[in-house]
Amino acid sequence: MRHRKAKYKLGMRTAHREAMLRNMVTSLLEYECITTTDARAKALRSLADKMIGWGKRGDLHARRQAMRVIRSESVAKRLFDEIASRYADREGGYVRVIKKGTRPGDRAPMSVVELVERSPEGVGKKSAQKPKGLRERIREKFKSE
Repeated sequence: MRHRKAKYKLGMRTAHREAMLRNMVTSLLEYECITTTDARAKALRSLADKMIGWGKRGDLHARRQAMRVIRSESVAKRLFDEIASRYADREGGYVRVIKKGTRPGDRAPMSVVELVERSPEGVGKKSAQKPKGLRERIREKFKSE
């Protein structure tokens, strides 16, 4: 019997689900805004709130617990130094899920997951680091000639 075992299973095995959520929470804390499906966003929300709660606690044990989940040391450092201090006066609800519409390929319902109090420099950070595609490189090459 599964009584009182409420958890989002997301149609995948446990190891796959845990790895996916770890990657997603790392990306959320790094970029402060990501787009994903509704079900994954709802599953991510509780894990991200837990990470920020550990960041607010700030002791060694909380750091070690967070490092079991977060994939990057730089993101963990940012969580404990910058992000946790932003939410010092907030009791909970650090993550916002906004319905976006449907994905064109399979009509899956999509959502935007973002931190409630985002920093302005965190916005658009991912697009600035995105490597240029072949078309952009060819256009720049012929534009300069």
